[in-house]
Amino acid sequence: MPMTMRNIAVDCADPYELATFWSSVVGRPLLDEDEPGDPEAVIVMPSGPALFFQRVPEPKVGKNRLHVCLTAEDTVQADVDRLVGLGARLVQDRRTPDGRGWVVLADPEGNEFCVLRGPGDPDPTRA
Repeated sequence: MPMTMRNIAVDCADPYELATFWSSVVGRPLLDEDEPGDPEAVIVMPSGPALFFQRVPEPKVGKNRLHVCLTAEDTVQADVDRLVGLGARLVQDRRTPDGRGWVVLADPEGNEFCVLRGPGDPDPTRA
């Protein structure tokens, strides 16, 4: 019998603060019972796994081996600008002149994630 993915867990120093950032990213609220200082915080998504943030004592070291990829709401640049305004940091712009590629950002605790081309970006497969 296949297993079901329940959540994506993110190790962090401050679960409530990091979940608040991600809440703004994905436009979904934290659980009502989540409060500052809690050892964990959760964002329930409308479909798919929840985002689960848990306090760990050690800091992040090195590049993530697993990360989240997000599709831009309209254009990659508009969402990159919005996310940087929320506290994300640009890691690498992997876009190519023909409109392919993605942008790698890091959340306030350094966890990398990608922003992929959205419906307002040029589609190099349609010429």
